[in-house]
Amino acid sequence: MAISRDDVMKALTGVTVDAAGTTLTGSGRLSQVVVDANNRVMFSILIDPSEAERFEPVRRAAEGRVLSIPGVSGVFASLTSERGPGPQAQSPAPPRPAAPQPPRPGAPPNQGPQLPGVRHIVAVASGKGGVGKSTTACNLALALKAQGLKVGLLDADIYGPSVPKLFGLSGKPNVVENRSMEPMEGYGLKVMSIGFLIEPETAMIWRGPMVQSAITQMLRDVLWGELDVLIVDMPPGTGDAQLTMAQATPLSGAVIVSTPQDLALIDARRGVTMFKKVAVPILGVIENMATFVCPNCGHASHIFGHGGARQEAERLGVPFLGEVPLNMTIRETSDSGRPVVATDPDGPQAQVYREIAAKLWANLSGAPAGRAAPKIVIE
Repeated sequence: MAISRDDVMKALTGVTVDAAGTTLTGSGRLSQVVVDANNRVMFSILIDPSEAERFEPVRRAAEGRVLSIPGVSGVFASLTSERGPGPQAQSPAPPRPAAPQPPRPGAPPNQGPQLPGVRHIVAVASGKGGVGKSTTACNLALALKAQGLKVGLLDADIYGPSVPKLFGLSGKPNVVENRSMEPMEGYGLKVMSIGFLIEPETAMIWRGPMVQSAITQMLRDVLWGELDVLIVDMPPGTGDAQLTMAQATPLSGAVIVSTPQDLALIDARRGVTMFKKVAVPILGVIENMATFVCPNCGHASHIFGHGGARQEAERLGVPFLGEVPLNMTIRETSDSGRPVVATDPDGPQAQVYREIAAKLWANLSGAPAGRAAPKIVIE
């Protein structure tokens, strides 16, 4: 049964936004309603940031009304704040504001509330696609877990989610009574991706506000629990999704992934600049696909050049975390859903990621690289 926009609007006329009985549909606060091919409904409600607490019941009521429509398979509803141009412009407000917490030391003042139980949120980003960012994020998260840390991985690449494939995961996450989602689990990591909520062949033809809403909901409406680090696999580029994460999320910092050649470094430079402009620390640069060693003769070839990311990090004054080789084992294990750090933890490729993870954790915690990370204690 196909769901139409009119069906949704009719259901939302039963939701009021004030004591005078103004309906949501007549309030001027409702965004464009989008219904995808799988009968998932997406919309946002425009509010002032000061109205977030008052409008949360309205958002939930709207979700409930739409979910009651026969045939609806899911709802993405969020509260959105918009301000005019100028130095005070802000990104969409999170749909479920957390209780006030003391500011994290060094956190930029424009960032949103903390995620309860999550110690650090790290964005793994790139200025362009095709540089191996998702593979790097996946193995980096596993390498941090190998140090004894509690780690989660959020696939925020709405248009091209890769994490389900990288972990060999399928199915849909469980939804609990308060409509929060339980993350999937892969090799001991808590994992969430838009890829778990759509069919693999579905094209996400969404405009910016819908992308922002989906990312915010996956971040804040997921039961992450206690985590030392939440790794966020960002979409490539410097657009709406990146700004949403940078301005509405208490990021501890960002890691930039690039290949060595000049064309990729130009875009990596833009990524560094963007995060600096929104006061997000750059935790380091990773050079991916750095060197190819022939498995037959042992000859080393620099197919994409070599050392460019290291030189760029030095030029920009940001840490360089390390080089990941262009290696068939990494490619094969990624394609088969068996990440190399999890399936061959003592191999040379896994060791590269573990060394990078140790430097990243040192930059996050202020501890010397190689210092033992906290161990998980089960009581």
